[in-house]
Amino acid sequence: MSGREVADSKVGSGFGKLALALMCGTVLGGIPAAAYAQDVGAQDGPLIPADQSTPTQSITEINVVGAERLEPNTILSYIRLRVGQPYSAAAADQALKDLAATELFSDYSIQNNNGIVTIKVTENPVINRIILEGNKRIKNDKILPEIKLAPRQIFTRSKVRADVARIIELYKRQGRFAASVEPKMVQLSQNRVDVVFEINEGPKSKVRQINIIGNEAFSDGELRSEMLTKQTRFTRFFSSKTSYDPDRLAFDQQKLRQFYLTEGYADFRVVSAVAELTPDKKDFIITYVVEEGKRYKFGDVKVESQLRDFDSETMTKRLPMHTGDWYNAKQVEDTVDQFSELAGTFGYAFAQIDPEFRRNKDDLTMDVTYVIKEAPRVYVERVDVNGNTLTQDKVVRREFRVAEGDAFNSLQVKRSAARIKSLGYFQENFEIDQKQGSAPDKILLEANIEEQPTGQLQLSAGFSSIESFILAASIQQRNFRGRGQTVGAGVNWSRYSRSVNLSFTEPYVFDRNISTGINIYRKDYNSFNYLSSNRNTTFKQATTGASLRVGVPLTEYMSLVGSYTFNYDDVSLDENRFFTDRQNPPAFECDPLLAGRYLCEALGTRTSSIVGLTLGYNNLDNGYRPTRGTSVSLTGEYAGVGGSVHYARVSGKAARYWPLGSGFIFSLSAEGGAIKGLNGDEVNLTDRFFLGEPQMRGFDIRGIGPRVLRQPIISDGNGGTTVVTDRDKVSDDALGGNAYYIGRAELEIPLGSGMKEMGLRPSIFMDIGALWSVRTPALQSCAYPDGCSFPVRDSEGNQLYLQTITNADGTKTTTSVTSPTAPDGSPNTAQMTSPISPFREVFLGNSSSPRISIGIGVNWNSPFGPLRIDLAKVLRKVDGDDTKTFSFNVGTQF
Repeated sequence: MSGREVADSKVGSGFGKLALALMCGTVLGGIPAAAYAQDVGAQDGPLIPADQSTPTQSITEINVVGAERLEPNTILSYIRLRVGQPYSAAAADQALKDLAATELFSDYSIQNNNGIVTIKVTENPVINRIILEGNKRIKNDKILPEIKLAPRQIFTRSKVRADVARIIELYKRQGRFAASVEPKMVQLSQNRVDVVFEINEGPKSKVRQINIIGNEAFSDGELRSEMLTKQTRFTRFFSSKTSYDPDRLAFDQQKLRQFYLTEGYADFRVVSAVAELTPDKKDFIITYVVEEGKRYKFGDVKVESQLRDFDSETMTKRLPMHTGDWYNAKQVEDTVDQFSELAGTFGYAFAQIDPEFRRNKDDLTMDVTYVIKEAPRVYVERVDVNGNTLTQDKVVRREFRVAEGDAFNSLQVKRSAARIKSLGYFQENFEIDQKQGSAPDKILLEANIEEQPTGQLQLSAGFSSIESFILAASIQQRNFRGRGQTVGAGVNWSRYSRSVNLSFTEPYVFDRNISTGINIYRKDYNSFNYLSSNRNTTFKQATTGASLRVGVPLTEYMSLVGSYTFNYDDVSLDENRFFTDRQNPPAFECDPLLAGRYLCEALGTRTSSIVGLTLGYNNLDNGYRPTRGTSVSLTGEYAGVGGSVHYARVSGKAARYWPLGSGFIFSLSAEGGAIKGLNGDEVNLTDRFFLGEPQMRGFDIRGIGPRVLRQPIISDGNGGTTVVTDRDKVSDDALGGNAYYIGRAELEIPLGSGMKEMGLRPSIFMDIGALWSVRTPALQSCAYPDGCSFPVRDSEGNQLYLQTITNADGTKTTTSVTSPTAPDGSPNTAQMTSPISPFREVFLGNSSSPRISIGIGVNWNSPFGPLRIDLAKVLRKVDGDDTKTFSFNVGTQF
């Protein structure tokens, strides 16, 4: 082989060594082209011999040198050189190109020695691991699945370049156009390498300015307000809409077009939309060039119906637009939707409504003809339920308002979807799909459901000036065994109250549209007062009971529920502390001076046998997170079918929800009630209404309504007295009320898509309410400075006396005894008494005057579970009310 041919055949070797040198450096990507040209010179590939007339030589032997992982025969299969074939520089050059195309080698060369061809290769290293450094905004588990390189794969430069581009693209999707990636390679033993991607995430690229050129009818500010993308401003520090997003840019062009079409500019178009990245790659400047065109009015508008059930003239008269009105494309679209829904109610599921437009440029009018084409009346061929793994088919099917074989009715299908969503078992955006059946007049209805967790573990915590730290826990499964049954248990605990309850509800008894449920519960409540700054338990209330309910539907939206409740109540006091025998004749009874007369009157055991009836109306689109609809209920209860308690109680609730568009949801709700004692009985303390958190945000638990405050009287230091009114040092006993009302207004505010995905749903609210209508209790007091006193008893309730004994040495010893006489038969010195510090009781809060609070709250589906936070400000209260600014509760779902 000539020297010229040898030189030609070694071109591949030089190229391979250069590649190896580059990969063994720190930088794998971005090698300047000038440096490459300097090493390789002007050669663009293997040199072709100038002397093409040189005699060729046959290949007698082919050897492969340097292979480690690959078999020599495998390497030979990549090239076209074969034993017996003539050897030439062109054939060697093609073999080098074939080896390069495999991307398996970092160096390769071909030598010919009198027909013995030697192929020398250096294999590309094997990747040991992929290391990402500097990535904080995008975690490893988001990047690694997107790149091609992986451990145990062959390292190639092309894959590195592709992965660098892919990582940068991921950051661009997050609006970080200044992100850069520097790949590095760490050489290891056994021809292995670690590939390191050093990532500089850079700042998030914001939209610095939005320029609009060509607009005359509307200002830049008006048009920017229609766009989803917003300019970066200090007031939008937390907004995600100021980041640049190419998809959002395209969406904003559609928003501009929709806006102009609703204002009558039928010829409007966006000529161009350009986003320019500033030199520092930190911000974008977006420029829109628009052509507004002329503004049109509606010309001749009419309906041409080919359906026998629709009269063209009648429908034309009911069109919302009229000749001379400004043209509004959105109004046209809404009218088409209304016609489609109307046709569906008549059974024409596939009715086609085509609006035909005729633009009159001379008088700038737009004629619109709604053509309702002939279509067959459709019947439901089949109802399919798909996607349910836990929920039984019958749980879904029994909510359908149409059955197989029925005439199609779009309103009934929409109602079926609303009822299924109200179950709360499936995705929020559930819809019933409609598909063509086996014939033109048949339709398939498909409920493609995605089951969601229906179990809920709720944990809540709070701090109350009345009950100190409060904990509550409940567990509930709303789709028990996939049958639609609800089972639950709950526990509440605080320093002064405890309760436990068990519940079960069957919505369809024996697969009939009759619901039944049972609750079993135990509630213990310990009230307290203050002596100085120490809290002391006063009365204890224990309620044990059960309730049974049965409900039947009256109409599609109205139902009637009957209930029976039996309660056993026991209200008691610590006799050693609050009972005395100061009465004449002596009687060991509750002392109003110690406990308060209203508490003494509440003592004892009683049984309540209560029957109730509730009439309800509900057409909410979702029972758990409604966005539209109305809910109303009216309940009457009578206690006196047996038992020792007699009263009549009535209460009602109502709520209405409106979707305002763009994700805003406004709601109004109200409730109220009254209770009246029968047979001359007063309503017991335990049967009255109580109001506060959580019914009224901004107020503490039982923080609204009638109460008795026992206020200490102390010296003012100047010979006079002062009354302590600090609520932390005053005994505060809520008495409840016989009548109450509550009103609420709330606006749920939508956030960006990112916040929505996190489950954040903030709202602003206003609450108004009151609790009143109890008789003024007999109040107690102890005058200053002497105060009052009461007899002292031992732990067993025995009266204590002071006994003085003279010792042998003449000294005297005084002790407390339970006997009124000394051992010698003489009476003891005195009855032991304990002083009561001066105080006065005041009765406050018995007013129907409205209490008002406003605030902000947020629901968050946090990683810990559903979280509700409220921050409230009380605008109006009544003397005695107990306010509270902040509250929260948190839970989890399973």
